[in-house]
Amino acid sequence: MTRIFHITADAEWQGAKRLGAYVPQSFAHDRFIHCSYAAQVPSVANALFRGRVGLVLLEIEPSMVGCGVINEKPEGERELFPHVYGPLPCSAVVAVHALPCDEDGLFRLPEGVSTAHSGSGDRRGP
Repeated sequence: MTRIFHITADAEWQGAKRLGAYVPQSFAHDRFIHCSYAAQVPSVANALFRGRVGLVLLEIEPSMVGCGVINEKPEGERELFPHVYGPLPCSAVVAVHALPCDEDGLFRLPEGVSTAHSGSGDRRGP
């Protein structure tokens, strides 16, 4: 299964690790966790987080999530995006990548994240 990704503040991720599950503040309103495929990460990061520091990119193995992961097309979008319909167990996060912006505040896909990653058999720890 193809890995999915979620952008969050490192401080939020550290707190989630202490609790064993990640639930972003937006979950209370949206009832799901917004995610992206690797190729979508730079455009999402630049649209929503331009210039922010202290971010990480969570690499998630969908088969380990334990709740619904549904591809949906958000209003006004042309592409499908994965959404996690429940708390994200920290054990489903197989890697955590630093997500720094450049001097212009723009993001690029972190080194080591492949847009062709299938997720089969490659287990890396956070």
